[in-house]
Amino acid sequence: MSEPEWLVWAREIQAIAQTGLTFAKDPFDRERYIMLRTLAAKAMALGSGTPVQQIENLFAQQAGYATPKLEVRTGVFDADNRLLMVREVLDQNRWTVPGGWADVNLTASESAAKEVWEETGYTVRITRLAMALDRARQGHEPPEAFSITKLFFLGELTGGAPATSIETSEVRFFARNEIPHDLSTGRISRAQIDRLFAHHADLSLITEFD
Repeated sequence: MSEPEWLVWAREIQAIAQTGLTFAKDPFDRERYIMLRTLAAKAMALGSGTPVQQIENLFAQQAGYATPKLEVRTGVFDADNRLLMVREVLDQNRWTVPGGWADVNLTASESAAKEVWEETGYTVRITRLAMALDRARQGHEPPEAFSITKLFFLGELTGGAPATSIETSEVRFFARNEIPHDLSTGRISRAQIDRLFAHHADLSLITEFD
C-alpha cells in the first residue's frame, strides 16, 4: 500500500525546509525556507483536512537536520509461545504489541524494555532485533506527517505482573490463532505479528529490513 503523493511531497518539502533553516545563515535564505515550510503545511492541510495552523505549529517545533523519528516495539512471548499484547487507549482500545517512541539518552533496546514495563507491568530482557522497517512502506493507517523507522525487538520475560497504565486498558497474551482482529493498525500489522512469531520460533532468522 503506497502513500498519497501529496503526503510524500509535503513531507519532503518540510524536511528540506527544516534542514535549510538549520544551516542557512543568510536572512533572505531563511525567509525562503520559512516560506517553503509554510507551503508544505498548506499542502498537507489540503490533503489531510487538518487545519493549516495546526500543521504549521507542528512543523515549527521541528529543528535540526531532518531525520526519521524512531519507534520501538517488542514481541514478548510466554512459556506457551503466546504473544504479549495491549489495548492502546489512544487508539480506541485497539490491540498492539507494547512500544512507543525511543527516548533521549536511552538506547533503542533500553527504550523498548522501558515501554514494555510501562505499558504491561512486565520486565523483559531484549534479546534481538527482528525487524527495522520504514513505516510508510508497510501500509500503516492512518499515515503520519513525518518519516518513521520502526524497530521490532524480541524480549524475554524476566519478572513483573500484568498491569495496565494510562496508555493501556488491557494486558493479555495471545496464541497465534487468537490474535484479535481489531488491531491498532498505525502501530502494528498482522504481517508484522506473523513475523514476530516466526522470529520467536526460529532464532536463526536474520534481521529483516527495507
